[in-house]
Amino acid sequence: MSELVIDAPPTPPVAFSDSAVAKVSELMAEEGNPNLKLRIYVTGGGCSGFSYGFSFDEAAKEEDFLIEKNGVTLLIDTMSLQYLAGAEISYEEGLEGSRFVIKNPNATSTCGCGSSFSV
Repeated sequence: MSELVIDAPPTPPVAFSDSAVAKVSELMAEEGNPNLKLRIYVTGGGCSGFSYGFSFDEAAKEEDFLIEKNGVTLLIDTMSLQYLAGAEISYEEGLEGSRFVIKNPNATSTCGCGSSFSV
């Protein structure tokens, strides 16, 4: 008896939620630039050791990992990807305001504002 093997697309190392995709798409439309891509990166600093950063770029760099969803591209450099593997990027609106949120399983602790972490 032979087995049927179906190649499934690889699971991206970072989940990019529908809410984040919708917000980035909205920001791209406001800027009038369909070439914008959301870059997420990790830098040293912050009250817990590492900080998340967000910016827009028009072009990916050679070392970038790209995740595309519904016409929106997320860029993560290879250094940052090691700290973000398994994370979920979402966008939330609430009483405290609206912001991109990173749920990172690699973070052993975070600061109160959620923008810095330690591993």
